[in-house]
Amino acid sequence: MKLVTYEAAGRIRVGLLNAGQVVDLADLLDPAPADMLALLQGGLERLRAVAAEALPEGEPLAAVRLLAPVPRPGKVIGVGRNYGAHAAEGGLEAQEQPRLFTKVPSSVVGPGAAIEKPAAVTRLDWEAELAVVVGRTMRDVPEAEALDFVAGYTLLNDVSAREFQFDVKPPQTSFAKSMDGFCPMGPCLVTADEIPDPGHLQVRCRVNGKVMQDGNTHDMIFPVPTVLSYVSRYLTLEPGDVIATGTPEGVGVFRKPPVYLVPGDRVEVEIPGIGVLENPVVLRGAGA
Repeated sequence: MKLVTYEAAGRIRVGLLNAGQVVDLADLLDPAPADMLALLQGGLERLRAVAAEALPEGEPLAAVRLLAPVPRPGKVIGVGRNYGAHAAEGGLEAQEQPRLFTKVPSSVVGPGAAIEKPAAVTRLDWEAELAVVVGRTMRDVPEAEALDFVAGYTLLNDVSAREFQFDVKPPQTSFAKSMDGFCPMGPCLVTADEIPDPGHLQVRCRVNGKVMQDGNTHDMIFPVPTVLSYVSRYLTLEPGDVIATGTPEGVGVFRKPPVYLVPGDRVEVEIPGIGVLENPVVLRGAGA
């Protein structure tokens, strides 16, 4: 199933994508989940049973405004340097365990929403990523069981202000990645049953139509089950939490010469089977 959070007629709803239409879950489930988090906490199996039958007419996808599938996750945890080719392009040393950071939930925006470039940020960069959405509470979960706790997958752009990540002492990685609009996510949540192996997905990024990243999740140093199990050994993961699993090679900062985002640019993240996440870059305060 492809699940979305969307706005239509002034109301925020949870829906199911079906043949180019969005079916409001209020037309499928009684009681209807108030939001995506409520669905993840207890309605997925009910929805799966209903969705196997004939679905009612929905609204055309073009007629609604998609939001991030989980608009305000409790946690957004990123994994740095998690693709071999990406680590190599930056001359970054090998690591023996996942390198983690956080993005504040208020940085999350949906498809089409603006990536806001603060005037003082001149090294604004993209990072196309597969994001994992947790479906059940995880605490000390073995690697072999980790995927059983996944609700589904979506796309995430780990937008980064490189001067705060690399040029200041000490580095301020989480701050560099948590500014307003720095966590585009979407367009939908694809349930885990449709992606049984997240280790073989093509991850692409385009800037103004030009391909900048084109990698595969099989290049991950720490695969999805490893990351989930590792994190759960130290902190409890809850339904709706998001793990951004790292980015392949091709980011702007390591290009020769470097390439950075400027207002007017459009960034697309794509994983076949999930969709395309597109966002414009605007100057903070200038509007979309």
